[in-house]
Amino acid sequence: MLNLLPLILSCPVATPVQEPAPVQAELAPTDDILLGPEANRYRWVPNWLKVPDGMELGNTHGCIAVDSKGRVFINTDSEHAIIIARPDGTIETTWGKDWAGGLHGMTLVKEGDEEFLYLAHTGRHEVAKTTLLGEIVWTLPWPEISGKYKSADQYKPTGIAVGPDGQIFIADGYGQNWIHRYSKDREYLGLFGGPGTEPGKVKTPHGLVMELGGEEPYLVVCDRENKRLQRFAMDGKLVRAESPLLERPCNGVFSKHGLAIAELRGRVTLLGLDEQGERIVLAHLGENPDPKKRAVNGVPKEAWADGEFLSPHGIGADADGNLYVLDWNRHGRITKLERVGE
Repeated sequence: MLNLLPLILSCPVATPVQEPAPVQAELAPTDDILLGPEANRYRWVPNWLKVPDGMELGNTHGCIAVDSKGRVFINTDSEHAIIIARPDGTIETTWGKDWAGGLHGMTLVKEGDEEFLYLAHTGRHEVAKTTLLGEIVWTLPWPEISGKYKSADQYKPTGIAVGPDGQIFIADGYGQNWIHRYSKDREYLGLFGGPGTEPGKVKTPHGLVMELGGEEPYLVVCDRENKRLQRFAMDGKLVRAESPLLERPCNGVFSKHGLAIAELRGRVTLLGLDEQGERIVLAHLGENPDPKKRAVNGVPKEAWADGEFLSPHGIGADADGNLYVLDWNRHGRITKLERVGE
């Protein structure tokens, strides 16, 4: 396992954060806001992320991931491009001043005894592999070899995933709507998707998530503007286009309780599988009742309400099945949903 403490003390790219002043206590149990049906119930945790006085999150327009220690990695557009929070919500450290503005896609991968971040940056038109504290292992530029781009500026990757064999998938969600494949050694293998609405085509392939644990691994694509998920084999061939009535799915995460999807239009949806392997809705969580607050970046803090999401964009899960949700909001909003019962 990667020994993080020496790195935190010595790594020049990470900025330790002072312990924050006490914040408002969580609601008493009798005042808990519970979301979802009894079989899939979560408690909304107020003020989970404890932001120190003087620190601004900035625009939260990225992803969330959780490491093997339960620490939560959060993207922002500020100089704190990656925030590392302990399970109790205190901020351990931040890094990424040089990554500010455009760090959009993130996945955390364990390789042997170490864990690494794979990052997609829309402004840099590249992806990168780093240590958990920001030391760059490699960078991968725009896929000129694909023949789909006139210049790097047309390539704006939004999502990244890594298969069990080390294969790397990159979604050009804000660019030309292709999904690119690379070997674990970064050899270009080809592309699939492309703009369109028919099965296998995509319209803003925003986030990517690996589906493991079955007979074969699959890549699940959050096909945002087609309002669906699509499941692909490791060679890029379409397995199934799925449409369980989603509201602009941005990103997803598998936990032991199912596939949780961050939907930009104001909710999180938990999905399971029926006997035929079709996605089914288990629960809608925190759905915002006000259409004017959904998929809107500028909702002010005074208009936020506990128990209601705004524009869910990133989502992560810990080993206990708790969910962490990043709302797309220029004031910065992170929420924890604590799993209640089994």
